[in-house]
Amino acid sequence: VQLVESGGGLVEAGGSLRLSCEASGFTLRYYPIGWFRQAPGKEREGVSCISDSGKTTNYADSVKGRFTISRDNTKNTVYLQMNNLKPEDTAVYYCAAAAPYTTNYYYLMEQGYEYWGQGTQVTVSS
Repeated sequence: VQLVESGGGLVEAGGSLRLSCEASGFTLRYYPIGWFRQAPGKEREGVSCISDSGKTTNYADSVKGRFTISRDNTKNTVYLQMNNLKPEDTAVYYCAAAAPYTTNYYYLMEQGYEYWGQGTQVTVSS
């Protein structure tokens, strides 16, 4: 089971990035997926999550209206579209998979997720 994030980089404030989380070794379609981030000196926090079907999503208040999570199960990939980025969005972003048929993923707590990627750096300059 492996999750690989990509799409991070350096962007100016107000810009956009799209992160991808691709699964290998397992079929992503059965797993709820969450995005988390960790800024320097801070704890990791939940950003957004999506159900296995894609019908249910949740967002942290800090990113509502700016970030959009989606998934393409035919490509075994989940996306995080990030618009109107701010310097405080700077962090390492991780995707994580929750166990199938569970609901705790919705609350964006780390304990609800079993498998984690290695992370991708997002840096937003002011």
